[in-house]
Amino acid sequence: MTPFFKKKKQVVADAEVLFAPATIAEVLQHAQQSADFVTHQEENKSGQLMTVCYFQSMVDMQKIPLSVLEPVRKLEEFTLEQLLLHVRSSEIKRCDDAIAIDQALLRGNVLLHFKERNKDVHILVDLSYQEDREITVPEIEFSVFGSKEAFIETVEVNINLLRRRIPTSDLYLKKYIVGSSSKTAVYVVYCQSIANEENVQTVKQRLADLQIDQVPDASTLLQTIEDRSSVFPQIIDTERPDRTAAALMEGKVAILTDGSPQALLAPVTIFEFISAFEDYFLSWQTASLLRIIRIAAVLFSIFATPLYVAVLTYHPEIIPQDLFANLIVSRTAVPFPPIIEALFLEVTIELLREAGARLPTKVGQTIGIVGGIVIGTAAVEAGLTSNVLLIIVALAALASFTIPVYRMGTTIRIVRFPFIIAAQVWGLIAIALFSIFIITHMLSLTSLGRPYMEPIYPFSLKDMKDSLIRLPVALQNVRPTFLQTKQAVRFKDQKKKRTNQMPDIDEGY
Repeated sequence: MTPFFKKKKQVVADAEVLFAPATIAEVLQHAQQSADFVTHQEENKSGQLMTVCYFQSMVDMQKIPLSVLEPVRKLEEFTLEQLLLHVRSSEIKRCDDAIAIDQALLRGNVLLHFKERNKDVHILVDLSYQEDREITVPEIEFSVFGSKEAFIETVEVNINLLRRRIPTSDLYLKKYIVGSSSKTAVYVVYCQSIANEENVQTVKQRLADLQIDQVPDASTLLQTIEDRSSVFPQIIDTERPDRTAAALMEGKVAILTDGSPQALLAPVTIFEFISAFEDYFLSWQTASLLRIIRIAAVLFSIFATPLYVAVLTYHPEIIPQDLFANLIVSRTAVPFPPIIEALFLEVTIELLREAGARLPTKVGQTIGIVGGIVIGTAAVEAGLTSNVLLIIVALAALASFTIPVYRMGTTIRIVRFPFIIAAQVWGLIAIALFSIFIITHMLSLTSLGRPYMEPIYPFSLKDMKDSLIRLPVALQNVRPTFLQTKQAVRFKDQKKKRTNQMPDIDEGY
């Protein structure tokens, strides 16, 4: 056994070795193996030669002739001072470090190499090119009211969207380069005078200690910096700049990742996953009713099918007589027990949902609608399932779509299957025991060390104003207590009567 473990450790160690050039010549030799690497020489009026090197796929090819080649050819002598004066670029600097030059070339810099007084001089000219996607309407968190802007894959544009909403120097950004191979730029964003310093330092420390080769998306960071591995997400990912700006002003910490159209928000509680940002644009009565409907939909989505299996398998006596007769008629031609019937429909729903998500938009919508109707009708007529269970499963699937945060909606879909199996094993008692297990697990979760189930546990009456229900904006003058922000008060209490209030227009008539 010992040689096996030694061999495996050696493989892991070898995988962590990256290209680390010692000389600039080694950098160029390594880069020339790529087909998109261009190197050629330019000559000035006095016959002095200069080597120009760049990755064709990373630089703006339209700028090279005007910004570099034409000014270089007009120079009498190649010197650092002359290049700084004539080469047109937002950033031009001298660099003699091999690793820095290697990274600069891969970011879209042009390398100029010449000799000045028999000494090698290397100049980096930033002519990077990046095709940015236009700012579009949010697709996952779409709302009728509010902003119609969504984050894109360029982190600088995303920072601009936040800066426009929070135009204050109090908005701090800390940049990290994450990924030994991808070199992804990751920004920690927070309001310095509001955010709890412990929360900020926790995020910074986890990013600084992160050892990973590639960060393809913010979701990768979400999975690696969460407090605990769980099916329940402890960090919210959002595509809405307005929701991110509101979270920053509330005292949360945001993480922006280059190449990802989502921002990560922490710390959060479980009730924020059932809150849509559109709730804050509606009246508090409407918003509170919608949140209660979402909570009821979550409970129905989780427990509807397991209760059907448990009641028909172990507790048929609790079914009313009128309903029991209808159930018997609907299951007359079904040869399978309720558990097989339920799993067949649940898996079918998940297949339709997954197929609709992976296919092109128009085809996916057709598959979801037509496929559900055709397969559901055929399954009932073939006697594979009852029409009562078909209605229950369809409503449960529809209820799971009411969750505003997609990641939590996926969690609800996953949790439903263990409940169905538990219902088959021991009926209602098993459902109760598994519910206790899930609640205990959720009580043990934290988000950046903050309680995940707050304000239920620990109980906080002050934070109840924006959890299960949403009270009027005038009562939201204090930030959530679980965030432990530096400034607890957001604005003055609006309940106090204004002393200089003007009389109503109809007074005196």
